[in-house]
Amino acid sequence: MSEFFAYIQTGETRYREVFGLDFEDFKSGQVFLHRPGYTVSQQDNKDEATETINNAMVHYDANYAGKTEWKQCLGVSTLTLQKVLGSTWKTFYKRSRIKIYHDIAMTHPVFDGDTLYARSNILNIKENADPNLGDVEVMTEAINQKNITVSKIHYTISIYKRGKHPEDAIRPVTFTATEHPKFLAYHSKDHAFLEQSGLYYEDFEVGEIYEHRPGKTFFDAEIWLHAMHSLEWHPCQTDANYIDQFHGGKRPVTDSYLLGAVSALTTRTFGRVVANLGWINTEVVQSVSAGDTLYAESKIMEKRESHSRPTQGILTAQTTVFNQHNQKMLTFQRSFLVYKKGLGPYEAAGY
Repeated sequence: MSEFFAYIQTGETRYREVFGLDFEDFKSGQVFLHRPGYTVSQQDNKDEATETINNAMVHYDANYAGKTEWKQCLGVSTLTLQKVLGSTWKTFYKRSRIKIYHDIAMTHPVFDGDTLYARSNILNIKENADPNLGDVEVMTEAINQKNITVSKIHYTISIYKRGKHPEDAIRPVTFTATEHPKFLAYHSKDHAFLEQSGLYYEDFEVGEIYEHRPGKTFFDAEIWLHAMHSLEWHPCQTDANYIDQFHGGKRPVTDSYLLGAVSALTTRTFGRVVANLGWINTEVVQSVSAGDTLYAESKIMEKRESHSRPTQGILTAQTTVFNQHNQKMLTFQRSFLVYKKGLGPYEAAGY
């Protein structure tokens, strides 16, 4: 199997997360196992149905659904489609668009509590009329926690060729691929490429800096929703007139949601975290509002063995967050437990 890597080197000890294969990397017969999976809830199901004005009450009327052959609320088919295709983004990051859905088959019902995983088989490779793109014919299957295929999606996707993705035009030529085994984007499982993210405790070295990508843009509705759910009912969240008068019409991100969101940006490199132990020296340099996009980078400050958990080690990282104008917005130091190599729940859970 070919090897593909998930980081580029941007400095002596500085690495940036990258995703996706070029068109030239795909070959007929390849199989990709996408991770993570997603456990569907009835809340997800109800929201999908009501927000799309789906009048099929079998999705959200439990009394009605209980009298059908399903005996419970049935998952919306297009919810399955979204969750499964969405989970393929890391491998197909360099896509332009899906050109055609050849066939979408729903082969088994999905219910509250089902966990879905995506498996993509590369069927065919061909040229595109656009010289910057190539077409990849794919069969993506949705497989539940019982290893039952619940959906098969046959489609053709356009993928950028090597060096032709829009990001390639703005990436400095000094950035080079890293081919250290710890930076592999996949490991082999049953002759397939199994997506992996996160480094093990042993893989980190003090002084290394990781640039987390992609960034996150904060949207007004999202900020409002998180504030409402967190009881942050200050007028700067609830009163549009107040926001216009005192915040220039831009709703500020609440402090607690901001910390949660920027910490989450680090979870691809720190994906093998077991638990956070705490944050210290968190400084909000500038306020963040709707429309701002944030990027994070983390420097490994310390690593040590865990005295109480022999399967894990403790990392301390200093994370600095910048906005779209490269202005420093936030800094914090965080300590967390990380699994050691070959340990943890990964193999048992299909990761």
